[in-house]
Amino acid sequence: MPPKKAGSKLLNWASHIEDNTLAQARETASMPFVHPHVALMPDAHSGMGSAVGTVIPTLGAVIPAAVGVDIGCGMIGVRTGFTKSDVQGGDLAVLRHAIEASIPLSPGNYNIGVDEWDFTAPKLAELEGLAASNAVNLDHSPKWREQLGSLGGGNHFVELCLDETDQVWLFLHSGSRGVGNKIAQKHIKVAQRLCSQWWIDLPNKDLAYLPEGVPEFGRYITDLKWAQRFAFLNRAEMMDRFGAVFAKWMGTEDHRELERINCHHNYTVKEKHGKKDVWLTRKGAVDAHEGVKAIIPGSMGTRSYVVVGKGSAAGLCSAPHGAGRRFSRTEARKRYTLDDLRTRMVGIEFRDGEEFVDEIPDAYKDIDVVMADAVDLVSIEHELRQILNVKGT
Repeated sequence: MPPKKAGSKLLNWASHIEDNTLAQARETASMPFVHPHVALMPDAHSGMGSAVGTVIPTLGAVIPAAVGVDIGCGMIGVRTGFTKSDVQGGDLAVLRHAIEASIPLSPGNYNIGVDEWDFTAPKLAELEGLAASNAVNLDHSPKWREQLGSLGGGNHFVELCLDETDQVWLFLHSGSRGVGNKIAQKHIKVAQRLCSQWWIDLPNKDLAYLPEGVPEFGRYITDLKWAQRFAFLNRAEMMDRFGAVFAKWMGTEDHRELERINCHHNYTVKEKHGKKDVWLTRKGAVDAHEGVKAIIPGSMGTRSYVVVGKGSAAGLCSAPHGAGRRFSRTEARKRYTLDDLRTRMVGIEFRDGEEFVDEIPDAYKDIDVVMADAVDLVSIEHELRQILNVKGT
């Protein structure tokens, strides 16, 4: 749908949006260095400081809390050479347990060692080299190496999916784990301290920013780029493991990878918008430049989409990152039960338990409405439906 002007320097693509989300977006758009405008995506909902589903272009400054604490969070999907007929009859519970044994789940669950898989060492070497050459101080996260290849909790997940032609896809959602969180928290506090020190009046303390030209800005961008690369490689590591256990489950040598899409949806990058070079923060949004592929997940019991960007200038070449929450985790637990979750997940192999009730599909917005609202931002290339879901707790 075409965007609606929702305030000074604010365009909104969401047909269903809460008042507090709009209020947060208006606060963000009021920052003096925003250019040309803030774009509110179809899946937008309230978040810390800035609403999730907000695209924020800034001149000469970056807001660390707007990027968020899960730096580089995003999606990775692999299209395989297998089809539905190849996996039919296989015991999906066996595959699920193999995934759970290979990818540490939940916050604080790390790899016991880092030498089990041959493909892990090159990723660690790249990250170590980047940290050394850019003086990235990781003393706050002595176990960051053990975090590579771990899922995390909340709405992070691993799925086996079928597309509209019954092609098999491997699919997962994760970010920069504890190390990214520590980096984010460190720089959010620095920005808040400096804005307070400079007597800057902010509409919200989580809109504290770092201006170009001060050493703290350069340090944040350097650390941010490292964390974004960690998140990208973390997804790649888990996908390599998923592919290995899937191939073993299939009784083959490899998982017949035909295509791989790995995209962030919480990050900052330098781009040109409104005829100027800006720092573009996508807080819950994907890159949708013309021809760029991305992944937009639904919920654990609904469809997801592989999309191609249309390069919408008004949309800041961005698109939604998922369904977006309809109810908070607390509210979802009040409304729904484990039996409700089991009913919604009929036909899908999943981790059963009370701890997953707040991830019930009903707690999320209707992904079909989100995609209809995004029609001017992306075109749909593939529609995925899950047959297996593994959630982090």
